[in-house]
Amino acid sequence: MYKQRAAELHDEALFKDPPTNEDCPICFLPMPKEIILCASLPPATISSVPIYDFACANKELAKKGYGDVVYSCCGKSICKGCVNSCRESGNDDKCPFCNSDRCITSDEAVEEIRSRAAANDPTSMILLGHHYFHGKGGVQRDQAKAIKLYAKAVDLGHGKAHFHLADVYHKGGESKKARFHYEAAAMAGHDNARINLGILEVKSGNIERAIKHWTIAASFGHYNAMFQLKTCFEEGFVSRESINSTLTAYNNSCAEMRSKARDSAIRIHIDNIGAR
Repeated sequence: MYKQRAAELHDEALFKDPPTNEDCPICFLPMPKEIILCASLPPATISSVPIYDFACANKELAKKGYGDVVYSCCGKSICKGCVNSCRESGNDDKCPFCNSDRCITSDEAVEEIRSRAAANDPTSMILLGHHYFHGKGGVQRDQAKAIKLYAKAVDLGHGKAHFHLADVYHKGGESKKARFHYEAAAMAGHDNARINLGILEVKSGNIERAIKHWTIAASFGHYNAMFQLKTCFEEGFVSRESINSTLTAYNNSCAEMRSKARDSAIRIHIDNIGAR
């Protein structure tokens, strides 16, 4: 009885709407997702954007790393719309937020990150953890140090750092630890954690729980979640009424993340891809 009630309370926390995503500190718009494919869609309604065409535009943007840039000088995440606007204003060599000089070497950038991490900045701890985990920027690869940095960022209240711990444990085959941290990240608002939890649930035969995770992530504008739901709809696991409701929320969230500056940055990105 107590275990059942504990499980119910856990699910209530897991599947409630997560905190809103952070805003860009310059334009104050919700930070774009790592994957956002709504750049050339019209103002979306169910009638104007059929379910099968909901995000066919700009499929080349379906990759990580598009949405923002983290600057080692101040530890701020800046959306690429604001980064592009800064470059167009002739300040390509300056940080868009703190205006510090960015004509520095990779070694100097790493030292900036170390300094901020030593001052208990959780974002810088995560960045430094990435350097240790992947052996980037001249830092010797050290998975144990990366885990310590991610864990310390969690202790300092950076809930999304759970996602990076989860990835480490998932790759290491420690599924229970991975699930725990994916769930903590999801409750902190990390959409990719929801994507991964959905996949884990499908593998365990729990399609309904997977759909719950993907519905939450899609409602906040995450393309991969919307794509997974489209597949579930095609296979008869999701009703037309439910997919329409989620699609409306998805389109609304994408619209909130758009701006002229971000659309301009996306067009530049697409042009660069075409020139390769």
